[in-house]
This record gives sequence, structure tokens and C-alpha cells, in this order.
Amino acid sequence: MSTLPADPAEPPRVGATLQALRQAQGLSLDELSRRAGVSKSMLSQIERNQANPTVAVVWRLANALRVELSELLSGARSNAPAIETVAAHATPGLNSPDGLCHLRILGPIDLAGQFEWYELSIKPGGALESAPHEPGSREHLSVLSGSLEVSAGGTEQSVKAGETARYAVDGAHAIRNRSKQLASALLVVIHP
Repeated sequence: MSTLPADPAEPPRVGATLQALRQAQGLSLDELSRRAGVSKSMLSQIERNQANPTVAVVWRLANALRVELSELLSGARSNAPAIETVAAHATPGLNSPDGLCHLRILGPIDLAGQFEWYELSIKPGGALESAPHEPGSREHLSVLSGSLEVSAGGTEQSVKAGETARYAVDGAHAIRNRSKQLASALLVVIHP
């Protein structure tokens, strides 16, 4: 997948690729600056997309990182780690206004609006009520502990631990915990 801009008048933004390649190789800004002969402040500005480097600077950076010039310009990350992990404290979450529902956002931000997945916890009496999504959207709710009740399409269905409910969400829908114990689930939302 290319990160080249759709508008040919807009130069490619190499900042994120530069930062990813530098970090994958365990290089500090100081070390890359020394290797490439580019100032540390210029590197920082490039990584934050506050400066667009000249071809000569991109060439020096590619040589210092031992990657092809096209890799730095296109965003291809062949030197990226095979497994990327996200620390628990870095996983964003949302609480319902009443504080009875908590969603941990497990999916990457670049898939939002296409394919999303969450860890859902609902305290007794809590409800996650949602407005309609775009036509053709579906949710898949896999209950891990406790039991939950799904309302969608004018019907309600109880879902127990170990079960999965799949349903259209192009209308108002809700997930409720009517039991007396905490319920947890994985929630996947697929958009058309």
C-alpha cells in the first residue's frame, strides 16, 4: 500500500515511514543524524510532517537506514518488526455516560469505519445503546462471561457465555446486562 498522495501536486509524506524504520532499527535521532549527515532538528521536523525533505536528504536517509529510496517514499516497511504489540495502558477505552459500560478499543485506528473490534464490559443494569450505523453494517457479539441481551431489528435475544450473536445494526440497537453480575464480551463491527 502506497502512502503517496492522491494529489500529484502534494509531495509524499515520509515522516511516519522514517520514524518506523528508525525505531525498527533501534536508532535514536542523534544516531540517524550522525549517519545521514542531516540535522537532528530537521529529522524531527520530517518525522512530524512539518518539513518535506529534498531528494538529496531522502537519498541520504535511505542510505543511512540501508533501505531503497522507494521504500522511504512509498511507505513500504520491509524492516518493520514481524510482530507489533500494544501495551495494555496504551489501549484506548470509552465509558458510557452512566459509567456502567466500558469499551476497550482493540482495533487499529486505520481500520475504523471498516472493521472494528472491542472488549466490552457491562456492569449489572448497564446498557450500550447505539444509533443506527450505515446500511449493511453488522455486529458480532461473543459473550465471554455472564450473559447479555441484544436488541436489534425489533427483537431481543439473550446471549450466554460461550455464545455469539450476529445481527444487523442499520437500525437502533442495544446490548444490555439484565443480570446481577458483570458481563464481558468481544464486539466486532463490520461496515460495508
